[in-house]
Amino acid sequence: MSDGGKILIVDPDQKTGEVLKEWFRKTDHRISRVETGTEALALLESSSFDVVLSEFRIEGLGGFDLVREMAKTRPNVPVIIIAARYDSQTAIEVVKAGAYDFLPKPLDKSEVFRAVETAIQSSKSAANHVSVGNEALDDGAGTTDALMGRSRAMLEVYKALGRLSSTPVTVLIQGETGTGKELVARALFQHGHRSHKPFITVNCAAIPENLLESELFGHEKGAFTGAVTTRVGKFEQAHNATLFLDEIGDMDVNLQSKLLRVLQEKRFQRVGGSTEISVDVRIIAATHRDLEAMVAEKTFREDLYYRLNVARIFLPPLRDREGDVPLLARYFLERFCRESSLPNMGITEAAIDQLKKGTWPGNVRQLQNVIRKAALNARGFSIDEANIGHLMSEQTRPASFAFDDEISKILSQNEGEAHKVFLEKFESRLFEAAMKHTGNNLSKASDLLGLSRFTLREKLKAYGLRD
Repeated sequence: MSDGGKILIVDPDQKTGEVLKEWFRKTDHRISRVETGTEALALLESSSFDVVLSEFRIEGLGGFDLVREMAKTRPNVPVIIIAARYDSQTAIEVVKAGAYDFLPKPLDKSEVFRAVETAIQSSKSAANHVSVGNEALDDGAGTTDALMGRSRAMLEVYKALGRLSSTPVTVLIQGETGTGKELVARALFQHGHRSHKPFITVNCAAIPENLLESELFGHEKGAFTGAVTTRVGKFEQAHNATLFLDEIGDMDVNLQSKLLRVLQEKRFQRVGGSTEISVDVRIIAATHRDLEAMVAEKTFREDLYYRLNVARIFLPPLRDREGDVPLLARYFLERFCRESSLPNMGITEAAIDQLKKGTWPGNVRQLQNVIRKAALNARGFSIDEANIGHLMSEQTRPASFAFDDEISKILSQNEGEAHKVFLEKFESRLFEAAMKHTGNNLSKASDLLGLSRFTLREKLKAYGLRD
C-alpha cells in the first residue's frame, strides 16, 4: 500500500460503510463517512481528502450530480463511484462525467484497494506542487517537491519546461533512474493549460503485461475470465486531461501498436469491444531506457518512438551537474530535519567535499537517501566526513567473483568457441540470479539488468530458464 491517504465514504448504507472501514483498518489510510452528497461537499469545504468513495444511488445530491459538482469545485479529488444496480452504459457515462472509477457491488476487496491506491497516487501527484529552478531555491518552507540546481545542464531543463508546459504536445522525458523524471512530468502538468483537470499516472513496469492493456484501454464485460463488468481504462479517464505513462520503455511490443494507434488517430477500442472511442489526451511519457538502442534491437517500435518524441526533455545524471551536489545535499538535509521535527544539524565542508567525489549511479534519489541515513546516524550533531564516507562506500562496494578455474576449463574444452561458451554460461547465471533476486518478477528483473522485458523473456527462453 502507498503512504496513508484520507478517504471520504459517501453512503447511506451503514453496513457498507462499516465493511469499508474494517477493510482499511489495518492500513495507514484515515476514513471518514457521511450519508449524502450534500454532507460530503460541506465537509470538503473545511477538510481535505485524497479520494471520495461514493454510492451511486443517493437521494438528493448523488451519482452524476455529485461527480459533476466535484469536477467543478474539487477537480483534483478523485471520485470512485460504487453501485449495486447499474448497466454498462451507466458505468461509462459516470466516468465520462468525471468519476475516476466505477466499482460494482458486491465489492471486491482487492479491486477496491487497487482503485483507491491509484486514485490517491493521482490525487497526490496533482496536488503536490513542484518548485522549479529559482522558485525552488527561494522556497524556504520545504513543503513542496523541488526540481532544483544551478548547473548549465539543469538550466536547459528549465528552459524546456518553459517552452513545453503551456502547449498540448506529447513530451518524452528521458534520464537515468533517480534523476527526477516524475517531478518533470508533474511540473509540465501543473504549469500547463490542463492543470485544472486530473493527472492520471500509469507505471508500465509495475503492471503485469496481461493486465496493462485493460488498465490503459478498459475492457467489455466478458472480454476475459474475471471481466464481470465493463471497465473504463485510463485513456477514457484522462479525456481532456493529462496521462503520464511512466517507464514506457517496458511496454510490450504488441501493446505498443495499440498505443501508436491512439496517438495517431485519437481513438481506440476496449479489450473485447468493437465500438470506437474518441479521446483527447495530453501524453507525457518517461523512461530510463535507451529507446534509440531499443529501436535498433527491434524491441521498441520506431514509429511509436517518433510519435512520443515530438518534444523531448533529457534529465542529466547528477555526475554531469557540476556544483549541484552541495545545493541538493543541504536542501535534502533541511527538508528531512523539518519533516522529522529535528533541529537542522548542518553538514561540514569536509562532508560536502566527500559527496562531491561520488559518481552517484542512483543520481538525486541516491543522494537523498544518503543524506537521510547520515542525518539519522548523526544523532543531532553535524554530519561529518566519516559519516558520509561510510555510507558511500556501503552503497558502492564492488562485488568480487572467483571464477578463474571455470574460465580455464572453458578455454581448455572449447577451442574456437570459448568466447561464445563463456558468454552463454555466465549470462544465463546472471539472468537466473536476477530472477531469483526479484522473486521471479520479469519487470523488476529487466529493470535491474537494464534490458527490455521482451529481450529478457527471449533470453530466458533461449537458456531454458522459462517456458
